[in-house]
Amino acid sequence: MKNNNRHLFEIMKSSIRLGLTSFGGPVAHLAYFKEEYIDRRKWLDDKTYADIIALCQFLPGPASSQVGISIGMLRGGLAGGIISWLGFTLPSVIILVLFALLYQNFQLADAPFIHSLKVVAVAVVLHALIGLGKKLTPDSKRQTIAIIAACFMLLFPFAWMQLGIIGVAGIAGRFLFKKIADTNAAPFPVTFSKKAGAGALALLVSLLLVLPVLARQTEHILIQLFDTFFRVGSLVFGGGHVVLPMLEREIVPSGWLNVDQFLAGYGAAQAVPGPLFTFSSYIGTMIEGVSGAAVATIAMFLPSFLFLIAALPFLSELRSRPGFQGVLMGVNASVVGILLAAFYDPVVTSAIHSNTSFALALSLFSLLHFFKVPAWGVVLIGIVTGSFLFA
Repeated sequence: MKNNNRHLFEIMKSSIRLGLTSFGGPVAHLAYFKEEYIDRRKWLDDKTYADIIALCQFLPGPASSQVGISIGMLRGGLAGGIISWLGFTLPSVIILVLFALLYQNFQLADAPFIHSLKVVAVAVVLHALIGLGKKLTPDSKRQTIAIIAACFMLLFPFAWMQLGIIGVAGIAGRFLFKKIADTNAAPFPVTFSKKAGAGALALLVSLLLVLPVLARQTEHILIQLFDTFFRVGSLVFGGGHVVLPMLEREIVPSGWLNVDQFLAGYGAAQAVPGPLFTFSSYIGTMIEGVSGAAVATIAMFLPSFLFLIAALPFLSELRSRPGFQGVLMGVNASVVGILLAAFYDPVVTSAIHSNTSFALALSLFSLLHFFKVPAWGVVLIGIVTGSFLFA
């Protein structure tokens, strides 16, 4: 019991620090997670981390949050997953709730430190890409898969394309790597049974069917909010910016927010650390105050917990099979390519607009890669330096 409590306390400390410092969007979040959980704390090996990323790329919802939740679950069970999610999510929830309450007098978009954070993300993501590339694409076959995946994502930047690329790469890996697949996978300490997984999946499907009926019959605003955000959290593939059009179609036509209010909150969500899906906290606050924020946020992320409880027990069994190892090798290579495409657009395209921003990004990358400055230190250096350079 004491050991488990210590694990939960460690999860809480790490996730809160990540929630306060993880700027730059989903791709950067994966880099911060690797820095904290894999390189620093060594809770998982690189291969297990890559397998978790591959799984979360398959699932609907916020992939980076799901990776953090998965690590928390593997370290401390369901309680560990909840604590990991709370620590990573709560800082941005608080900021966006405050922004919603004061948004008419609160302007973030043009502040110099906002652009500094975008430049920081360039350095962090590039550093992570190099590390992941060395681990996951060590040979020409996997490098080819990664390059093809990146090209397709850049040419056809649709949510369904990402899922298609991962699926095709998995099939290719099954045949390309069946003779060299590593069958000595590290133990995968899943605390959920397949029965629990089936129950979680049944609950998710039941809620998707029942909530719309309840929302129509009761017309209670909090039930309507829960229905809307649970449905979006269950069905949005690609995460990140893909959630924008889905939420816009649900929120603006209903009259809950006008376009200006909606976009103001979305702009603020780009400027805070943590998951972009906490945009739901802003919307909930605008509609029904703090209670609306709580309902919208929980409903948006609850599907991720249910999906992971359903999926992790099967990943634990499958990853030890040679055939499935080949699938994961192909999928992991494609994930590197997908991250490479995301590194260019939106990370680089939104941050590098001048020689000054490129020089700052290069300097910050050097601190990370060559001088081994921790990611949170690079964030602080980037904010201070960029605030002067971009003032």
